[in-house]
Amino acid sequence: MAIIKEFLAKVSESKKHKKLFLALIATVLLVAAIIGIVTEVQKKTSNSDNESLSAAHAIVKTSCSSTLYPELCFSTLATSATPNVTSLKDVIELSLNITITAVEKNFVAIEKLIKKLVKSLTKRERCALHDCLEMIDETLDELHEAVKDLLEYPSNNRSLTSHADDLKTLISSAITNQETCLDGFSHAEADKIVRKSLQKGQKYIEKLCSNALAMIKNMTDNDIKNEMKAKSSSSNRKLKEEHSDGWPEWLSVADRHLLQSSSVTPNVVVAADGSGNYKTVSAAVAAAPSKSSSRYVIRIKAGVYRENVDVPKAKTNIMFLGDGRTTTIITGSRNVVDGDTTFNSATVAAVGAGFLARDITFQNTAGPSKHQAVALRVGSDLSAFYRCDILAYQDSLYVHSNRQFFEGCFVAGTVDFIFGNAAVVLQNCDIHARKPNSGQKNMVTAQGRTDPNQNTGIVIQKSRIGATSDLEAVKSSFKTYLGRPWKEYSRTVIMQSAISDIIDPAGWLEWSGTFALDTLFYAEYANTGAGAATANRVTWKGYKVITSSTEAQAFTPGRFIAGGSWLSATGFPFTLGL
Repeated sequence: MAIIKEFLAKVSESKKHKKLFLALIATVLLVAAIIGIVTEVQKKTSNSDNESLSAAHAIVKTSCSSTLYPELCFSTLATSATPNVTSLKDVIELSLNITITAVEKNFVAIEKLIKKLVKSLTKRERCALHDCLEMIDETLDELHEAVKDLLEYPSNNRSLTSHADDLKTLISSAITNQETCLDGFSHAEADKIVRKSLQKGQKYIEKLCSNALAMIKNMTDNDIKNEMKAKSSSSNRKLKEEHSDGWPEWLSVADRHLLQSSSVTPNVVVAADGSGNYKTVSAAVAAAPSKSSSRYVIRIKAGVYRENVDVPKAKTNIMFLGDGRTTTIITGSRNVVDGDTTFNSATVAAVGAGFLARDITFQNTAGPSKHQAVALRVGSDLSAFYRCDILAYQDSLYVHSNRQFFEGCFVAGTVDFIFGNAAVVLQNCDIHARKPNSGQKNMVTAQGRTDPNQNTGIVIQKSRIGATSDLEAVKSSFKTYLGRPWKEYSRTVIMQSAISDIIDPAGWLEWSGTFALDTLFYAEYANTGAGAATANRVTWKGYKVITSSTEAQAFTPGRFIAGGSWLSATGFPFTLGL
């Protein structure tokens, strides 16, 4: 009996072990199944992510193919690309953000360089490094604004053309800023040593900006082309802005008389004799509100103001209203020979967007022997000047960057006296060469476009190109040309203007040997006068005589500086088309 009980107990215990064993096997099988499922899901997810990343890399590679530096473009973007990059617009955004990071690092590097070299720097080198920091600061603002603008693209509030022009202007200006920084170290051998230490970083940023600009141009050009195809199938209307002429159509006769008179109500008055709110123009600018969205008018009463005036980027929509171009004069004498950079030599520098000036003379009296000495430098986007005189010798008017318009102005100088890399139209202006130093030649323009995708250039339209009385009397002793190529893709167009015999029959002059002669774009259209004949003009690959009004239309204010969207707000007269 005891044996039977013991046997039954063992059987029972065996059954327990068996159940436990079976339960353990079931658990293991379940876990294995779960692991298998998870592994398969992970594998599929990983494959999907890899496929998405590969697709992103393919989009980056295709996007970079339109740039001037495709290898740099792909190498910098591919490592940062994520599966979220699914379009050209995403690639551009990524490119801009990477460029912003690079610019921030460059800013810190230049600050460290200044601290390291502070005791050994010359006055001009210190000035040039300060210019660089200013340029980098402006570049950061432009890049951040470009990212914001890109995220809104395409906008319901702006036409595709206008939106595209805004984006291209921001990046074009950013590229120009890098060049301006380096240009400050071009005046002496010692300067060039400092330039060499900056060049790698500045050129790297410039190339990153160039790549972003090329992609923006590629994207927007295709979008505009598609939009135009769609429109042409439904309507054959021309843009209204190309037919506009003179004052804005909506402006009444009474308002036109008001704007032409001196009765615009100022916010403050500057008077050297103490009869106004301020004695200096600089004090009035300093007291003006920052980032103003409405026009802030500073009336500058008749007088000679001997000062250097800076309208910084924070001071937007400021207007200088003078009592008359012969009576309200802002004058200075900074120059390169005495230790300033060209950039910093300006008597007046207008950078804050929306700057306007009327009935004022901007002057630099340094003279021809002091070389570069700027009367007026403009980097203000959507800026305009009406009935102003810009008087100096070498480098009188520095149209530095962004979109600008000059109407009814008088510009006089000697060497490269209208220069820079803005998108600018001078319309109905008198542009006169002065008597230079012995052995010098006069060049009306020296345009500084460094990238073929920049929307920049100098356009002189419906103006008069001649000589001041001192040069006229000795004009056989000095040659004067329409321009020479300061940078590789220099672009200048002279059209519908009266050109006197002061201009040499060749028209244009080399900068240095064959530099830029194939890559520049110089053109003339429908000019008149003794100096307008093109039979003996230069035969460079980059020079042409425009015969088509359709081609010439591209350089009118309506098209070249998007004038239809902003010139009306200036209150100044203008013609948008031919």
